[in-house]
Amino acid sequence: MAAFNLTPSDPSTFILTGIPGLEAAHIWISIPFSIFYIIGLLGNFMILFVVGKEETLHKPMYLLLCMLALTDIAIPTFVMPKALCIFWFNLRGITVGGCLTQLFFLHAGSMTHSAVLVTMAFDRYVAICNPLRYATILTNARIAKLGLVGLMRAVLIVLPIPLLLNKQPFCANHIILHTYCEHMAVSKMSCGDTTVNRTYGLVLTFVVIGSDLTLIALSYSLIIRAILRISHKEAHQKVLNTCTAHICVMLTTYTPFLFTTLTHRFGQGIAPHVHIILANLYFLLPPMLNPIIYGVKTKELRDKVGKCPCRIRYLGPLTLNLCDKRGKNSSSLIKGAVSPFG
Repeated sequence: MAAFNLTPSDPSTFILTGIPGLEAAHIWISIPFSIFYIIGLLGNFMILFVVGKEETLHKPMYLLLCMLALTDIAIPTFVMPKALCIFWFNLRGITVGGCLTQLFFLHAGSMTHSAVLVTMAFDRYVAICNPLRYATILTNARIAKLGLVGLMRAVLIVLPIPLLLNKQPFCANHIILHTYCEHMAVSKMSCGDTTVNRTYGLVLTFVVIGSDLTLIALSYSLIIRAILRISHKEAHQKVLNTCTAHICVMLTTYTPFLFTTLTHRFGQGIAPHVHIILANLYFLLPPMLNPIIYGVKTKELRDKVGKCPCRIRYLGPLTLNLCDKRGKNSSSLIKGAVSPFG
């Protein structure tokens, strides 16, 4: 395959190397990466389709699931198309503007994702600790406003990063040892003083993500306190089922995020290809796993997803009529359920 005709000295272009040391295996590495990406897209689009189609799912909790699905679609999409172009076609070049744009949307998407998880923790807190006021405290309109606030927070916090980098003089060697434009990787190419950039990125990681984790921990500490006050074991189990999916999603999101962030800054002993593979998996595995987790743990969503193949399959008018009847029967059972989780 012909190499991309580009000189590293071109001041308007950066070169993404892909995974250094494993160039010969790029094609093989792209297979699981593309599979994870496609599964994640299908799962999250399925959640958006089912929630949008079913009026019974037009509730705050499912609106939050849709927000989570949107971020899970957007974040890997900012990374994988370019990474696959590197793996498949050796198209390594990216303009400085394109690189900074990718960096901005990638970090803004991650911050928005974190804000959605905080809102979901608050949603579970209200549902468990103050259930009688849940419908008045968390309306669909209020959830939408909280989502907008999270998006605005992400944009305002992340915007200084590309603006600061844009003012930096870059050295002649415009090679980024990565599959995408990561903040620290781009900062290392600067010939100027990057103290402000590095400090801001570090503060951004620990203050914003730290405050989000603190709020989530506070919500769940109050939930645990409420659980301990319940004497009935079945009620205990029901409350735990309500929170399990969200806890699993948080673990799949924050654990690899903190690991990749800390190892990139402080893990000099880790091989570059290991760090780059783990960084890419961070953008692929949570979006792929989140729809599966919520599909397994959320009974109402699971039942609705199960009805979709019956509704969209066309085998004749009689079959469609039978499917509609089954849908009505299953929806009546769902309405009688105490909790959507099971």
